[in-house]
Amino acid sequence: MTVDEQLAYLRKGTTEIIREEELRSKLEKSAKTGKPLRVKLGADPTAPDIHLGHTVVIRKLRAFQELGHTAIFLIGDFTGLIGDPSGKSATRPQLTHEEINANAETYKRQIFKLLDPDKTEIRFNSEWMGKLGADGFVRLASHVTVRQILERDDFAKRLTEERPVALHELLYPLTQAYDSVALQADVELGGTDQKFNLLLGRNLQREYEQEAQVAVITPLLEGTDGVQKMSKSLGNYIGINEPPSEIFGKVMSISDDLMWRYYELLTDKTDAEIFSMKVAVGVLTLNPRAAKVDLAKLIVTDFHSAETAAAAEEEFDRVHKQRELPDSITIRPIQAKLWKLTRLLVESNLAPSIAEARRLVEQGGVRVAGERVSFVDTEIDLKPDQEIVIQVGKRRHLRVLGE
Repeated sequence: MTVDEQLAYLRKGTTEIIREEELRSKLEKSAKTGKPLRVKLGADPTAPDIHLGHTVVIRKLRAFQELGHTAIFLIGDFTGLIGDPSGKSATRPQLTHEEINANAETYKRQIFKLLDPDKTEIRFNSEWMGKLGADGFVRLASHVTVRQILERDDFAKRLTEERPVALHELLYPLTQAYDSVALQADVELGGTDQKFNLLLGRNLQREYEQEAQVAVITPLLEGTDGVQKMSKSLGNYIGINEPPSEIFGKVMSISDDLMWRYYELLTDKTDAEIFSMKVAVGVLTLNPRAAKVDLAKLIVTDFHSAETAAAAEEEFDRVHKQRELPDSITIRPIQAKLWKLTRLLVESNLAPSIAEARRLVEQGGVRVAGERVSFVDTEIDLKPDQEIVIQVGKRRHLRVLGE
């Protein structure tokens, strides 16, 4: 690829590149010298599972890797002890060493579904932070002013609202910035919530007489609800370790508008190809459902295989077009007795509360033995050894077994 073609490829799905002319210069120098760029992506092992929202920036790291540059996946085992305060309205709980190590091992297994393990450097920032010592940390802190750190929006907001900011939180951006110095990063990747940290890394590199890294910033992916940022705590996430049929079904549940956002951030389709598909949908030569099926298959293929993606499509069509039951439905033993349906939904973990169970029933989202139930006071007489299939929404099925 020419440098212009590389820039176009790397620019896709970004919100900002600071600064693009610097990235062009670095790419040109790399092409002349044959020395690959060092491209850093840091992640604190705060949770063991990666979802599609995390993969937006991981895919960008893969793009650099595909262009022949050195991909550095930095696991923040030291910064994890502090906890990233980005976007937080309160001090984040600190993880133990044991939690961090367990999560880090899970991360390593998952990222190689997208990255080439033979061409990826896995680093831990305890390598240098653990050796820095108290005197070294004091010298490091001398390169950044309190005013600079307090420019972070989340810190300023919390201080304005008279919410506490713990002293150790102020050290987080400083420590993350020093990672770029230790790794001599040419480029650092991050979401929009990491912009401050990435820019501080640029400044700190200059303090250490290094060439400043380029900050490549990607957007935060909306969850399946199309509103909130994808998050496990909000329940609007798609985990990359989920079964193929679950990933496929969740992708099929998103809105047509959100589908194009997912195409942009979660696939290798070019902007021109995506625009062409949008036009085809607009002039009715492409069914939006068919476009969404293709998207679901692309995503499942990334984390499983093309064969499992095809099987997931067949399963989805069989269940949703032909109204058949899935091949495999979880069986849950439940006490045999006369149940209020709403209570049974809660007991079987199909609804988090009675209020939510009532809402599901009232909106026609519950089927018992294939029949839609809309009366909230419906009772189910569950006999010993009797199985009843309960369906909530389009995709959730459960066999309750009387015992």
